[in-house]
Amino acid sequence: MKKKAMGLDLGTRSCGIAVSDALGIAHGYEEFRFQEGAYRQCLKHVIELLHQLGIDEVALGYPLNMDGSAGERAQSAERFKSQLLEEDPNLKITLVDERLTTVMATNRLLEADISRKKRHAVIDKQAAIVILQSYLDRKEFENAN
Repeated sequence: MKKKAMGLDLGTRSCGIAVSDALGIAHGYEEFRFQEGAYRQCLKHVIELLHQLGIDEVALGYPLNMDGSAGERAQSAERFKSQLLEEDPNLKITLVDERLTTVMATNRLLEADISRKKRHAVIDKQAAIVILQSYLDRKEFENAN
Protein backbone atom coordinates (compact mmCIF):
# COMPACT_ATOMS: atom_id res chain seq x y z
CA MET A 1 0.00 0.00 0.00
CA LYS A 2 1.36 3.40 -1.03
CA LYS A 3 1.38 6.47 1.17
CA LYS A 4 -1.07 9.16 0.17
CA ALA A 5 0.23 12.37 -1.38
CA MET A 6 -1.43 15.71 -2.11
CA GLY A 7 -1.18 17.76 -5.29
CA LEU A 8 -1.69 21.52 -5.26
CA ASP A 9 -2.35 23.94 -8.12
CA LEU A 10 -1.97 27.31 -6.42
CA GLY A 11 -3.53 30.31 -8.11
CA THR A 12 -4.05 33.87 -6.94
CA ARG A 13 -7.67 33.22 -5.85
CA SER A 14 -8.02 29.45 -5.75
CA CYS A 15 -6.10 26.30 -5.04
CA GLY A 16 -6.88 23.05 -6.79
CA ILE A 17 -6.31 20.11 -4.46
CA ALA A 18 -5.87 16.46 -5.42
CA VAL A 19 -5.14 13.46 -3.20
CA SER A 20 -3.77 10.07 -4.20
CA ASP A 21 -5.28 6.77 -3.14
CA ALA A 22 -3.56 3.61 -1.89
CA LEU A 23 -2.90 2.55 -5.50
CA GLY A 24 -1.07 5.76 -6.36
CA ILE A 25 -3.86 7.26 -8.47
CA ALA A 26 -4.63 10.98 -8.16
CA HIS A 27 -8.21 12.08 -7.52
CA GLY A 28 -9.66 15.58 -7.33
CA TYR A 29 -10.35 16.59 -3.75
CA GLU A 30 -11.54 20.18 -3.90
CA GLU A 31 -11.23 23.61 -5.40
CA PHE A 32 -10.47 25.91 -2.45
CA ARG A 33 -11.31 29.56 -3.07
CA PHE A 34 -9.84 32.47 -1.15
CA GLN A 35 -9.60 36.25 -1.48
CA GLU A 36 -7.07 37.34 -4.08
CA GLY A 37 -3.58 37.17 -2.61
CA ALA A 38 -4.80 35.82 0.76
CA TYR A 39 -2.29 32.96 0.70
CA ARG A 40 -2.27 32.66 4.50
CA GLN A 41 -5.92 31.59 4.36
CA CYS A 42 -5.03 28.94 1.77
CA LEU A 43 -1.94 27.87 3.73
CA LYS A 44 -4.01 27.33 6.88
CA HIS A 45 -6.57 25.28 4.97
CA VAL A 46 -3.92 23.10 3.29
CA ILE A 47 -2.11 22.44 6.59
CA GLU A 48 -5.41 21.45 8.25
CA LEU A 49 -6.20 19.08 5.37
CA LEU A 50 -2.72 17.51 5.42
CA HIS A 51 -3.00 16.78 9.13
CA GLN A 52 -6.63 15.65 8.90
CA LEU A 53 -5.81 13.22 6.05
CA GLY A 54 -2.46 12.11 7.51
CA ILE A 55 -0.49 13.24 4.45
CA ASP A 56 3.11 14.46 4.61
CA GLU A 57 4.03 14.42 0.91
CA VAL A 58 3.06 17.31 -1.38
CA ALA A 59 3.46 17.89 -5.12
CA LEU A 60 3.18 21.66 -5.56
CA GLY A 61 2.65 23.05 -9.03
CA TYR A 62 5.60 25.17 -10.14
CA PRO A 63 4.47 27.53 -12.91
CA LEU A 64 7.67 28.19 -14.82
CA ASN A 65 7.67 30.44 -17.88
CA MET A 66 7.73 28.61 -21.20
CA ASP A 67 11.48 29.37 -21.49
CA GLY A 68 12.05 27.59 -18.16
CA SER A 69 12.68 30.74 -16.13
CA ALA A 70 10.96 31.39 -12.81
CA GLY A 71 8.62 34.38 -12.96
CA GLU A 72 6.41 35.98 -10.34
CA ARG A 73 3.98 33.03 -10.10
CA ALA A 74 6.85 30.54 -9.65
CA GLN A 75 8.28 32.72 -6.88
CA SER A 76 4.85 32.71 -5.27
CA ALA A 77 4.92 28.88 -5.30
CA GLU A 78 8.42 28.92 -3.77
CA ARG A 79 7.18 31.22 -0.98
CA PHE A 80 4.16 28.97 -0.38
CA LYS A 81 6.47 25.95 -0.13
CA SER A 82 8.63 27.78 2.44
CA GLN A 83 5.55 28.77 4.44
CA LEU A 84 4.23 25.19 4.41
CA LEU A 85 7.60 23.99 5.72
CA GLU A 86 7.56 26.67 8.44
CA GLU A 87 4.18 25.31 9.57
CA ASP A 88 5.29 21.67 9.33
CA PRO A 89 9.02 20.97 8.81
CA ASN A 90 8.29 17.24 8.36
CA LEU A 91 6.54 17.76 5.03
CA LYS A 92 8.20 16.45 1.88
CA ILE A 93 7.36 19.04 -0.78
CA THR A 94 8.36 18.69 -4.41
CA LEU A 95 7.92 21.50 -6.92
CA VAL A 96 6.43 20.03 -10.11
CA ASP A 97 6.77 21.81 -13.45
CA GLU A 98 3.20 22.70 -14.35
CA ARG A 99 3.71 24.56 -17.61
CA LEU A 100 1.16 22.56 -19.60
CA THR A 101 -1.08 21.19 -16.83
CA THR A 102 -3.91 23.69 -17.37
CA VAL A 103 -3.89 22.89 -21.09
CA MET A 104 -3.99 19.15 -20.32
CA ALA A 105 -6.73 19.64 -17.72
CA THR A 106 -8.80 21.76 -20.11
CA ASN A 107 -8.45 19.13 -22.84
CA ARG A 108 -9.63 16.40 -20.45
CA LEU A 109 -12.68 18.46 -19.54
CA LEU A 110 -13.42 19.24 -23.20
CA GLU A 111 -13.18 15.52 -24.05
CA ALA A 112 -15.66 14.84 -21.25
CA ASP A 113 -17.97 17.47 -22.84
CA ILE A 114 -18.07 19.60 -19.68
CA SER A 115 -19.71 23.00 -20.19
CA ARG A 116 -17.58 26.16 -20.12
CA LYS A 117 -19.15 27.29 -16.82
CA LYS A 118 -18.50 23.93 -15.14
CA ARG A 119 -14.94 23.79 -16.58
CA HIS A 120 -14.17 27.14 -14.97
CA ALA A 121 -15.39 25.82 -11.61
CA VAL A 122 -13.13 22.74 -11.63
CA ILE A 123 -10.12 23.60 -13.80
CA ASP A 124 -7.71 24.10 -10.87
CA LYS A 125 -8.77 20.81 -9.29
CA GLN A 126 -8.17 19.05 -12.63
CA ALA A 127 -4.76 20.74 -12.93
CA ALA A 128 -3.92 19.52 -9.39
CA ILE A 129 -4.78 15.97 -10.51
CA VAL A 130 -2.41 16.31 -13.49
CA ILE A 131 0.35 17.73 -11.24
CA LEU A 132 -0.03 14.98 -8.65
CA GLN A 133 -0.30 12.14 -11.18
CA SER A 134 2.80 13.30 -13.06
CA TYR A 135 4.68 13.45 -9.75
CA LEU A 136 3.49 9.96 -8.74
CA ASP A 137 4.32 8.50 -12.17
CA ARG A 138 7.82 10.00 -12.13
CA LYS A 139 8.41 8.71 -8.60
CA GLU A 140 7.20 5.23 -9.62
CA PHE A 141 9.51 5.28 -12.66
CA GLU A 142 12.51 6.36 -10.55
CA ASN A 143 11.82 3.63 -7.98
CA ALA A 144 11.58 1.01 -10.75
CA ASN A 145 15.03 1.92 -12.11
